[in-house]
Amino acid sequence: MRRSDREIKDRQEILAVLQKCDVIRLGINTLDYPYVVPMNFGMDVESEALTLWLHCAPEGLKLDNIRRDNRVGFEADCSHALITYEEASRFTMEYESVIGCGNIHICNDAASKLRGLTALMRHYAPDKEFTIPEPALAAVCVLRLDVTQITGKRNMK
Repeated sequence: MRRSDREIKDRQEILAVLQKCDVIRLGINTLDYPYVVPMNFGMDVESEALTLWLHCAPEGLKLDNIRRDNRVGFEADCSHALITYEEASRFTMEYESVIGCGNIHICNDAASKLRGLTALMRHYAPDKEFTIPEPALAAVCVLRLDVTQITGKRNMK
């Protein structure tokens, strides 16, 4: 990382930043060029393992590319604020961000899909109780991203 003064070194702080974010951008390999798509997500942390859960329609370009190459990158950012100065060249942005990579898998069994959707709901509505009916479970594609590398960065004044 070029700006090591902005690096978040503590893993728990990195996870806290990720928890604050409401959208993750998934970078998928295609045959010709990278494909980046914003997605909603949830997360599970067990010991040192971080799993991100995403959902989408059961067909499309994203899934076609994942089936061919399941290596992905991701990025999430939050806490944005523009910092202005008299001189335009000194303007900067406050932010917190997380970047990582891993292997993504399409979940086919109901138990994995339920676990993933539960993580998603917990991320966006942590204080609510809910159920996921079987028809909804059957109609959605759930993706499990096993994170292999993660870094964090912030610029907060």
